Amino acid sequence: MESLIQWLGLKTVPGVGNRLCNRLFLNLIQHFGGPEKVFSATREELLQVEGVSDRLASVIQGHKIPKEVQQDLALARKNGVSIITFSDPNYPTLLRHIHDPPPMLYVCGKLHPDSLNIAIVGSRNATSYGRTVTEHLSGNLARRGFTVVSGMARGIDAAAHKGALSAGGKTIAVLGCGLDIIYPAENKSLFYRIAESGAVISEFPFLTPPDAHNFPIRNRIISGLTLGTVIVEATQKSGSLITARLAAEQGREVFAVPGSVTSFKSMGTHRLIKQGAKLVEHVDDIIEELNIARPIPTIGAADSAKVATTAGKEEPTVSLTPEEKKIIDELSPYPVHIDKLVRDLSLSAAQVSSLLLQLELRGLVTQSPGKLFARCES
Repeated sequence: MESLIQWLGLKTVPGVGNRLCNRLFLNLIQHFGGPEKVFSATREELLQVEGVSDRLASVIQGHKIPKEVQQDLALARKNGVSIITFSDPNYPTLLRHIHDPPPMLYVCGKLHPDSLNIAIVGSRNATSYGRTVTEHLSGNLARRGFTVVSGMARGIDAAAHKGALSAGGKTIAVLGCGLDIIYPAENKSLFYRIAESGAVISEFPFLTPPDAHNFPIRNRIISGLTLGTVIVEATQKSGSLITARLAAEQGREVFAVPGSVTSFKSMGTHRLIKQGAKLVEHVDDIIEELNIARPIPTIGAADSAKVATTAGKEEPTVSLTPEEKKIIDELSPYPVHIDKLVRDLSLSAAQVSSLLLQLELRGLVTQSPGKLFARCES
């Protein structure tokens, strides 16, 4: 326990503890062998470490570990969360090798340091097509022995976790806040399901809110934990493109699932493909690119089917009235506003609304916020 206090205490030193100084933090640990020896080092010894200035040496020597560190440890114990430091043998192997690995991780669940990890991330406001593709791809990766990593956000992230869990596999969620805060709140049950078979992790201490600037920071962990990152549905300014860039900078593979050329939600993924990202149609595209020598389980022929197919307008195998069929034929996996359906179908708003409700209750149509509707691919 004393060692953890020292680790967390060193993280509170100004000029050492923020994310931009992770490399300096680890330089100190590697030079002295542990945080206790950092705090007991002489000024001359501290100055031998790359990045330590006269001023910083004085700050380290005069630093008093704040009481918040004890509170943080107490909250970790109360919530059943373990803290894995960079020197712990359970620290993820792949994450060790990025430029700025987090000195410690808060873990709810269990991490396997040598697991085969693949990240799947994408739009929070995902289409039916994007969610369906993601769940199929994630499930097939889980069946092949991969652990799926994502950020537990709405949309593609949540679909990635659910696909792996539905296949009986493992998944890891990386949060941009403390583990005492489940964000978004709607994913509370998902949080605990992930922790049961895999892990929910964060580098942020307890009581850290989900501030916007935390998420680009956590993205380097998502990509750093993995052999490669798959992007599903990303606009030109999507945060998922940050994860793709970080993966490339870390020397990891970047994959992208193609979408409709008419959808702005696929513009980011198509740009990645133009820039050299591996186009993914099915799970074998990922496995072949990684060229993994380690044996992994095989799957049946049904599971190896393509997951990213053209959004053709196949007639459902259920019985439809002529009006319902008009609605289905007009819809695609990419959401359209109800007003457009009213205009294009020459039906009243009340008729279209009633038909959409019936189709939604039968699982043929899905509704997104803002009165947007899409056809369910399944």
